Amino acid sequence: MKFIDEAKIRVEAGNGGNGCCSFLRLKFMPMGGPDGGDGGDGGSIFLQADENINTLVDYRFTKLFKAQNGQKGRGRNCSGKAGEDTSLRVPVGTMVYDEDTDELIADLTHHGQTACVGKGGAHGVGNARFKSSVNRSPRRTIPGQPGEKRNLHLELKVLADVGLVGMPNAGKSTLITALSAARPKVADYPFTTLHPNLGVVRVSRHRSFVMADIPGLIEGAAEGAGLGIQFLKHVMRTKLLFHMVDVLPLDGSDPVQQVQAITQELEKFSPELMEKERWLVLNKIDLLPADEVDAKCDDIVNRLGWTGKVFRISGLSHAGTEALARDAMNQLEKEKE
Repeated sequence: MKFIDEAKIRVEAGNGGNGCCSFLRLKFMPMGGPDGGDGGDGGSIFLQADENINTLVDYRFTKLFKAQNGQKGRGRNCSGKAGEDTSLRVPVGTMVYDEDTDELIADLTHHGQTACVGKGGAHGVGNARFKSSVNRSPRRTIPGQPGEKRNLHLELKVLADVGLVGMPNAGKSTLITALSAARPKVADYPFTTLHPNLGVVRVSRHRSFVMADIPGLIEGAAEGAGLGIQFLKHVMRTKLLFHMVDVLPLDGSDPVQQVQAITQELEKFSPELMEKERWLVLNKIDLLPADEVDAKCDDIVNRLGWTGKVFRISGLSHAGTEALARDAMNQLEKEKE
């Protein structure tokens, strides 16, 4: 299934049914009086978060969604039937904006959460409602109100506790494969990952967190280089970031310069993202001779002037990955408390 994280749709709620102007006509009731019933309310349109959906692909081609109109009132004080509501299912983590005003209408962050994005029109009033002691045969009615019509912009931000950022081929997909049941595509060329992947990391029984792997960044991503920064929004909700670094890049580039370049791209995208807790994860230490690992990693950390936590791992051999997951779980529980 193709991963779609943005969609634009139009919703049109149902119109309310008109009130009826009617008078009772029976053989033995020549003075029956007004008996026009009210119309029915128009149907509304709702968005409901569903954990079984992980993409907005259903809204890629179908753009218009309408709710049913309310039926008009009838004689003998019969009210019109209300229009049926329309419920649209979206992934958990979907943010709903009004396309015309940029107003945030709803942020659907948990399963089953519902938001009304188009309110149905109110019902009309029949002439029976206007009968009084001084007006025995009213001919006044109130028409139904039109339903709300909106252009919406749906934006999906996946819900995860830990986000992976770094250059292409830094080993992000390999790490999420090592720690979870997720099986993203892994290969020895850049930009293998083309859309975000989620994996549940189980540290022990009843202790787990969700990790998000997003496509790799390169220098100039904020200006559209590579895959750009369109997927960075998916780590905006995370509580912790792993900055993945290949200690021995295939192209011979300097890992320190890679970290600095990604840091600049993160800062350009959102200063708020830079304020998140970020750990340096030095990956692929299995490619170095055992007696050179410490010297190589210490050199990278010292030249960066990194003051946060540093981990040395190999996603392929799983060396150091359990300790990384355990410390991340402890950090998340500490923040929750």
